[in-house]
Amino acid sequence: MMNYIWMGLIVAAIVYGAFAGTMAEVSKASIDSAKAAVTLALGLIGVMAFWLGMMRIVRDAGLFHGMARLVRPLMTRLFPDVPPDHPAMAAMIMNIVANMLGLANAATPFGIKAMIELDRLNPVKGVATNAMVLFLAINTSNVALFPTGVIALRAAAGSGDAGGIWIPTLLATLFSTTVGIVAARGLQRTVPPIEAYEATEDVAVDRMPELPDDAELGVERPSTLAGRVAGTAFALLVGVAAVWTLSEGVAGGEPFSDVLRSMLSTWLLPVLIGTILCLGFARQVPVYDSAIAGAREGFDVAVRIIPYLVAILVAVGMLRASGLLGAFTGLVGPVTSAVGLPAEALPMAVLRPLSGSGAYAVMAEIMQAEGPDSYVGYLVSTLQGSTETTFYVLAVYFGAVGVSRIRHGLAAGLIADLAGVVGAIAAVSLLLG
Repeated sequence: MMNYIWMGLIVAAIVYGAFAGTMAEVSKASIDSAKAAVTLALGLIGVMAFWLGMMRIVRDAGLFHGMARLVRPLMTRLFPDVPPDHPAMAAMIMNIVANMLGLANAATPFGIKAMIELDRLNPVKGVATNAMVLFLAINTSNVALFPTGVIALRAAAGSGDAGGIWIPTLLATLFSTTVGIVAARGLQRTVPPIEAYEATEDVAVDRMPELPDDAELGVERPSTLAGRVAGTAFALLVGVAAVWTLSEGVAGGEPFSDVLRSMLSTWLLPVLIGTILCLGFARQVPVYDSAIAGAREGFDVAVRIIPYLVAILVAVGMLRASGLLGAFTGLVGPVTSAVGLPAEALPMAVLRPLSGSGAYAVMAEIMQAEGPDSYVGYLVSTLQGSTETTFYVLAVYFGAVGVSRIRHGLAAGLIADLAGVVGAIAAVSLLLG
């Protein structure tokens, strides 16, 4: 399917560019997008290496099984083909939790790790399993409890209620996630079962080097007592610093809610990193050596996805440069306005599944032109916080394990995207319209 989709995007861009006289822009976009894809992938190497190092500590500390037990009833119902205690289950949980907390930099490595573990259960390499498609649909719907990045942008744009999108975003993302799950589970009955496919040759993940185990690391583990002392000290330090930050902000005249949002956006990642390290140390894990072992895997995976990113981003870049997206939004804008999606917000809704950076730029432009606290400003902010870049997720997650036959993956992802748009319109109209 991806063969037809990728070729269709590029051919459509070329044909429309030829008639619209934008071939120079299309040609330039093909080069610029390829450069941007590699730049993006190179920037991802460091993030991937670090966070998969953190994942290795979590695994070596035996925390995967504990996390899997917490949500076992729900996850076993959603993913019946994945054993409850399998590393894939815990990696998926870590990804979903990171997305819910707005930790995009951490969520992507966790999600790729989950795909790698799911592929170890895959009987037909190169073909997406039902569990892979469902996991991708959940990521596409982007369960978000704290859309801190969008809130920060709204505040920078002069919004008088930057956090006002929190409830609409939560409602929209809950709706899109529910629809995405239902779509993935329903569509799997309309495609051949995975056993009907033949394995794709030369799947990259089959050549992944085995990581060293603890015995090969050759480092003595710290004492349990020392680990507990370190963990307790870290918890006390975080607690004292949090109380001090909140008290200083409130005493300085800032609203408590603004101080709390600011603290969440700046503290979540450091606290998560410190918690993982202290828990690993308390479980007698050589945290540095485990992090290095995991980082090796992260480096390999980040390099492996470069071709997939180049292919997708070039196609999307050419499509945007041709002017076809703009023509489409101009044509259907009057129709969507009647159902609560103004023509001004339509480019954002169309671009969101295709390009995260492009959608972010369009959202910023719309808020500058219409105002962050206008209906359109609230709507595009909610769209950004409640949906994900489907084609990017497809390229990165499936590319990491060499999946080229995605079965119903794209359909489930786009249905979740559409549900996110519908949910955002309904939530903003109901609560803020």
